[in-house]
Amino acid sequence: MTKKNENLKNQLARALADYDNLKKRSDEERIDMYKIASISFISKLLPILDNLRQAQNHLKDGGISIIIVQLESLLKEDGFEEIKPGVGEIFNESIHEVVDTVETKVKEDNNIISEVILSGWKFNGTVIRFAKVICQKLLV
Repeated sequence: MTKKNENLKNQLARALADYDNLKKRSDEERIDMYKIASISFISKLLPILDNLRQAQNHLKDGGISIIIVQLESLLKEDGFEEIKPGVGEIFNESIHEVVDTVETKVKEDNNIISEVILSGWKFNGTVIRFAKVICQKLLV
């Protein structure tokens, strides 16, 4: 009887450990699915934000400014971070994408951003959209 009880006790301990592992794995999968859904939705929303910014550049409308600030705030609250390269910065392939180049004769100006076409975005440190830039390329 003692050996049988010991065997049942071991089986129960394994079943509880398996259940605990299943619960942890299902929690991780739920978090991963939330991240994937967030990235998918925001990736579709970013072009709308870009268009609002373009409209704001032309119209200088206070209402559009408020909407842009609200959208940017919402994105930041959910873990999204804008990649805002500056003219004169060094090109970084891990966050920038070159869409065009302009020639330069100065060696020090090679791989320097000369124009920013579109800002990029990160989600929890992972790039979901590279910043699109024009870089200077050394004329050989």
